[in-house]
Amino acid sequence: MSESLVIRQGGCLCGAVRFRATGEPINVRICHCRNCQKATGSPFFARALYSQTALEVEGETGSYPSSATLDRVFCKACGTRLFSWRTNGTAAGVALAAFDDRHALAPTEHIWVSEKMNWVRIDDGLPQSSNGPPPV
Repeated sequence: MSESLVIRQGGCLCGAVRFRATGEPINVRICHCRNCQKATGSPFFARALYSQTALEVEGETGSYPSSATLDRVFCKACGTRLFSWRTNGTAAGVALAAFDDRHALAPTEHIWVSEKMNWVRIDDGLPQSSNGPPPV
């Protein structure tokens, strides 16, 4: 009996970029770090982390190296910020709101809350890490 893998699809605002994520994410987190704030233009980046091999991306994307370890990937046509792509080839964070079913995945923790914006209130009961992710 074969086990079927979950496939979640999504894309950018204009539809020029589409993606498929196969299997379950490594984790689903909300990052409050300053780089994520600046890169998304939002108070935080809610994302599902997948192995890069689990993602198929179609369409023309651009990228910006926001650090030595992370590229921010966006649609070249409409500018939608889609992924945070690790430069070492291991994983990519997929923006939760870019999935077709935006309710399919829910965050399980907050990271970098020491850098969250003052007016953001976290009252969802999820675990919080002051800085980066907790040790595995």
